Amino acid sequence: MDDLLKVGVISNTHGIRGEVKVFPTTDDPRRYLDLEDVILDTGTEKKKMEIEKVRFFKNMVILKFKGIDDINEILPYQKKNLYVTREQAVPLAENEYFIADLIGLKAVSDEGEDLGKVADVIQSAANDIYVIEKDGTPDLLIPAISECIKKVDLKAGSIKIHLLPGLRELNQK
Repeated sequence: MDDLLKVGVISNTHGIRGEVKVFPTTDDPRRYLDLEDVILDTGTEKKKMEIEKVRFFKNMVILKFKGIDDINEILPYQKKNLYVTREQAVPLAENEYFIADLIGLKAVSDEGEDLGKVADVIQSAANDIYVIEKDGTPDLLIPAISECIKKVDLKAGSIKIHLLPGLRELNQK
């Protein structure tokens, strides 16, 4: 399990006073209102950034970091990820999981067939979709619905999946 959880990506600057537009990768962008700081992955180091101000514009979060008051100071951080620690994470409801915890789980059908591993999670309006890879090739797209996802066992590192009739054939098109 990762100790850090991704909550956003700096997409661009906003104005000339050091603010940034952040594309949120969290279910609830309003969670930024409760954060005092985030961790910026610069590519060479992980840097704690104290949040001074939070605003919202369309689907973006506008952040102002303390001590960053000029566009030139924040420009190098475009396209960089923002993280929080697990302690800062929003508590999950029953049968909810962090994407970071799902990646790498061994996927097994309810009939015992090794389907591969969870390689990615696609977030869509209706429900998440688990991308299952076998031998390095995307093989199956499984909707994260109760009819398909029968059991997630983080301790055992596995996920039990029921393949609905026609699902495998649909994925081969």
